[in-house]
Amino acid sequence: MKTGNWIIIAVLVWFVGFVAGYKISAKTGTEPGYFEAVEAAGYGGGSELEKLEGVSDEMMQYYKELSEESE
Repeated sequence: MKTGNWIIIAVLVWFVGFVAGYKISAKTGTEPGYFEAVEAAGYGGGSELEKLEGVSDEMMQYYKELSEESE
């Protein structure tokens, strides 16, 4: 095949892949603000919060005990 045909095929494959990826990513169900939410006390993100979403009371007590021991 000629080089021009390979370029056309490559551009078409790229375009179809881009459109398919864009359509799939629009339907992932990720809510706005999901990546900004503090989900655990790692990296000091939960130090100012009383209750972290998705973390049980037992785990919160465990995290508090860990931070008290290190001080």
